[in-house]
Amino acid sequence: MADNLQPTDLIAKIRARTPARVMVDRAGAAYRTPTQLELRRAHAAARDAVRSELDLEKDLAHEFVEQWNLFEVSTLAASKDEYLLRPDLGRRLNEATRQQIRTCCPEETDLQIVVGDGLSVTAVAAQVPRLLPKLVQTAQQRNWKIGQPFVVRHCRVGVMNDVGEMLRPKVVVLLIGERPGLATAESLSAYMAYRPKTGDHDANRNLISNIHARGVSPDAAAARIVNLAALMIRQQLSGVKLKEDLQHSVAELK
Repeated sequence: MADNLQPTDLIAKIRARTPARVMVDRAGAAYRTPTQLELRRAHAAARDAVRSELDLEKDLAHEFVEQWNLFEVSTLAASKDEYLLRPDLGRRLNEATRQQIRTCCPEETDLQIVVGDGLSVTAVAAQVPRLLPKLVQTAQQRNWKIGQPFVVRHCRVGVMNDVGEMLRPKVVVLLIGERPGLATAESLSAYMAYRPKTGDHDANRNLISNIHARGVSPDAAAARIVNLAALMIRQQLSGVKLKEDLQHSVAELK
């Protein structure tokens, strides 16, 4: 019973359930040295995740890139600095990119998966190699037509609109690195939209976030993404008017 737990046992149980720094020790008004050092390490990891440039061969491995025929395109943001200072440029694909996508990707599929570096290359490297195969496998079980996945450098969520207008899939899924915090720099998000188009905004999209080791597992994320995509296709909408059937997704994992 919880009433019989010693204070140290209770703290350990709380810490096991969350990456948050709860009930950390202090020395007077300050954190103890190990806590201070750990905070500085986490802050450095977050900064590295944001500032790093995506390298497909290094971050996703040569074998993985070849297996999935991944290719890289870019937005209108020409550099990391421009990407961070001009979010609007990260929401549009450049012209060379558009031609490459039209050449390499089939149109009018059921599901189009896009990988974006976003604000954490670390998250993309940690989660995509596990999530992408499981996501495709789960979608194939529904006999869906799946588009050719590709990677977008200097990517913001709004790039889904350009992808939707060019390829006209039923559902676009964007796997993108989340803005890192001091808990983890490895958290990935899956933004989803039904037939996205120019002018769509966050109210037209759904989100499954916190895909990482201490959050939503890749297996759970794949099931939730595919079930939510199926709901979008069935109801022909996405965004605030659509609610995820989380209970059904969890049941499929059991």
